[in-house]
Amino acid sequence: MNDITLTTCQGQSIAPYLEDLARLRIRVFRDFPYLYDGDFTYEAEYLSRYAECPQSLFVLAFDGEALVGAATAMPLSAEMDEFRAPFIESDYPLDSIFYYGESVLLADYRGMGIGKAFMEAREDHALRQGFTTVAFCAVEREANHPLRPADYRPLHEFWQGRGYQRIPSLATTFAWKDIDAAEETHKTLVFWVKELAA
Repeated sequence: MNDITLTTCQGQSIAPYLEDLARLRIRVFRDFPYLYDGDFTYEAEYLSRYAECPQSLFVLAFDGEALVGAATAMPLSAEMDEFRAPFIESDYPLDSIFYYGESVLLADYRGMGIGKAFMEAREDHALRQGFTTVAFCAVEREANHPLRPADYRPLHEFWQGRGYQRIPSLATTFAWKDIDAAEETHKTLVFWVKELAA
């Protein structure tokens, strides 16, 4: 990470980076397992919700002036209904949960400790804001999916190593258009949860 600069910002301070972040999301999420056929207009609208939330957090990774990675987070209570619903129906107090929107990083920069730094920055921020639980969700794809690369390695071991637990009972669906599809379809996403130690 010697040549990589990490910057954190909250709320409206992300505004200068929104377009670059939208392009980065589209580029990274095009790969398996998301296979997202990105829409720039949708991305700008999606990210604007984070910019409008004072408690949101953006962790940005730069190589020089180029944005090569980003992680976002905000209180779950401020998120969309699809992401709040599984917790509302469970025993988790909604106001205690800090939600990770995404962690995206260009392939050439993986394996350098940036993903770990993203996790640590969001956990630290959540603790400072008084949250006791952090959570994110990940798409579930079938093992024999035709677009699954032969060398694909899920991030489950990395997440488990950081103390996150997959909770199958906490699941939701969300629709987007795959790169090989004519229209949007709903996908299942399962949540991973970690209790923070004060």
